[in-house]
Amino acid sequence: MVGNTQTKVRATPLEQGPFETKAKGEELNNAPHIDDRFVFFHHALPPDVPALTLSEVHEIIRDVWLKRHDVAIAEEAATRRKGEPRSSKEDKLQAAKEAEAEEYRSGLEIPDLTDPMTVELFRRWEDGDPNYLPLLRMIKVSGSEPEKSVVVRKGRREEELESKAAKEAEGAAKARAKDPNAMAID
Repeated sequence: MVGNTQTKVRATPLEQGPFETKAKGEELNNAPHIDDRFVFFHHALPPDVPALTLSEVHEIIRDVWLKRHDVAIAEEAATRRKGEPRSSKEDKLQAAKEAEAEEYRSGLEIPDLTDPMTVELFRRWEDGDPNYLPLLRMIKVSGSEPEKSVVVRKGRREEELESKAAKEAEGAAKARAKDPNAMAID
């Protein structure tokens, strides 16, 4: 359950783990883990809500995102004999977990799941197409400042809507300038 709204988070296993090789050109911003992040949050997004609260986003990150490697780490540790060093897989999983915890502490960039337009667009994302991702508004959330988020990139769709509105306002202003007797409808 997430937050006071009793929203259920889908805990669906992901098809591709963070250490599997991706096809060339499938990386976004030269960060191999970013696709996994998008896939994770796409799967974790509850189907029955228009958007999440910021506290629900933090709860998903703390209770699901940061703990998703725990079972695999425990399984690797269980197969190790007493006194044996950790396996390379266990080392990679532990390093990934620690890096993600540090990134969350300092600021984790994710799709803005608190914005209904972004959530609606994100729900339409299919087949892991990286060309679709620039449509989404991105925010940075931090475990050290859970009460705030920072928009790090507006989605292309949002920019298009703002541009269209600005052009319409500019056209209306020009029309009023040409005909001072025209009534403004705001």
